[in-house]
Amino acid sequence: MSAEYPVGVVLGSAIAPERVRSAAITAEQSGFDEVWLAEDYFFTGGISAASLALDATSRVKVGLGVVSAMARHPALLAMELATMSRVHPERLIAGIGLGVPTWLRQMGLHPTAPLAAMRECVTSVKALMRGDTLSASGVYTFNAVSLVYPETSPPTPIRMGVSGPQMLRLSGEVADGSVLSVAASHEYVRWARARIDEGRERGSRSGHHPVTVFAIYAVDRDGDAARAAARASLAFYKQYGSNALTDVYGISDELNSLVAQGGYDAVLAGMRDEWVDDLTIAGTPEECAEKIRSFYGAGADSVALFPVATDRVDEILRLTADAVLPRL
Repeated sequence: MSAEYPVGVVLGSAIAPERVRSAAITAEQSGFDEVWLAEDYFFTGGISAASLALDATSRVKVGLGVVSAMARHPALLAMELATMSRVHPERLIAGIGLGVPTWLRQMGLHPTAPLAAMRECVTSVKALMRGDTLSASGVYTFNAVSLVYPETSPPTPIRMGVSGPQMLRLSGEVADGSVLSVAASHEYVRWARARIDEGRERGSRSGHHPVTVFAIYAVDRDGDAARAAARASLAFYKQYGSNALTDVYGISDELNSLVAQGGYDAVLAGMRDEWVDDLTIAGTPEECAEKIRSFYGAGADSVALFPVATDRVDEILRLTADAVLPRL
């Protein structure tokens, strides 16, 4: 894959654990630059799946994207990340976010101080992985905690998977990069970049801050069939109502009205065609290549494709390798 347009694939959520290895192998053989393992509760475990993908491949970067800062104590998360990094040096990217509020509430883990939780988690994980000993009490408690086996290779980049303005600024201030959610518009990517840059200035951060955009992905020789598949997936993500992505895109009021009328079914039926065009990467191989390329113009450093056809992941990856990536 050309370094000018790095493209990754997101494996996770509805992909069964037993299919992770073969899909990761196919992605590497097909020329993808990154393989991301989502941790959506309560599907396939992200850390165990990332470990499977690392073990099954030899060159491709493997991203954990993203794991909840609330589901594991930062000391345990640092231990898991350092373990993978020592076995597979310089191949892991770690994405940390708060997690979907509905799932956190199911586990009784919804944070009372989200910004403080994210700041403490990211900074603590970094410190522990480089070999520091922590004693602190805040959102998390550390009593002389240190890793027996910290990282031995260059530091694993810790990115934040976030969406709102304050979290994006925090990512620019303390993280090594950002992961933007599926259903991001070009306007949102530009807006998010600006908020990240504000945080970088606040934290006096230098160097590059890479931004990866996750994107709902459906490719088919029949473009209408691809768009129909992406439409259903987009409705799944939008049935919970507005957020920073929809605010910037300008559809929050209309979306919330649809949600109030009947949740997923109403969103699916009432969704405008341009939402699918603007908020997903769906269509023929030619159309998908152009949509991927346009995200780089908006400020993305890499685009990670999240296939909606989870039962045909290997087939989709091969079609993408044959008919989409060469156009980039």
